[in-house]
Amino acid sequence: MTEGLSLRERKKIQTRRRLLSEATKLFTERGFDQVSVAEIAEAADVSKMTVFNYFDSKEDLVFAPMEEHIGDVAQVVRDRQPGESAVAAVRRHFLTAVEQRDASVGMSDSPLALGILQLIQQTPSLLTRAHAFFVLTFDQLTDVLVEEGEESAIARIVASQLIGTRNALITENHRRLLAGESAEEIAADAVAIAGRGFDLLEKGLGDYATRARGDN
Repeated sequence: MTEGLSLRERKKIQTRRRLLSEATKLFTERGFDQVSVAEIAEAADVSKMTVFNYFDSKEDLVFAPMEEHIGDVAQVVRDRQPGESAVAAVRRHFLTAVEQRDASVGMSDSPLALGILQLIQQTPSLLTRAHAFFVLTFDQLTDVLVEEGEESAIARIVASQLIGTRNALITENHRRLLAGESAEEIAADAVAIAGRGFDLLEKGLGDYATRARGDN
């Protein structure tokens, strides 16, 4: 949303988007390690210094959109309404993001979003940073639960379940997008699978996968 912003602010947003778009195009065509910051600057018609004014490193040109959402889960749990559980809050936020076709939950099939996904999958150093992103998300949620009075060990167990469920759902969305399906095609399944996953969290695994008597 750029309504109400000054001309300077709108131009800064446009430049940032152009840098992200041109970088993703080059990375996708040639590979992350084969593209220099100078080449990205040239493609976006800006100086190399301008690139670093917007992004601290070449890796940030890949992860900036993701890292805007690092604190989402922790914030949703921190801001939940009285009477709402942590699981319910995370479920609500996730399903809203699916409905809005938000890239943060793997529901965007835009060329930019798909290009970033493919790039991360193909580049070991970027996979490592993606893992660090999820660890930070987990740590932030753990901190919120501890702040609310939960003991550390239990907070980490709960956070691992919530973040693990959410990440598994996002991974499935990514898998289907990269296989060529559109966000519209996977939306209904994404909602259904999320419902089942969060139901398991709310009710506990309990009798899930109990082996029938007589099974080998």
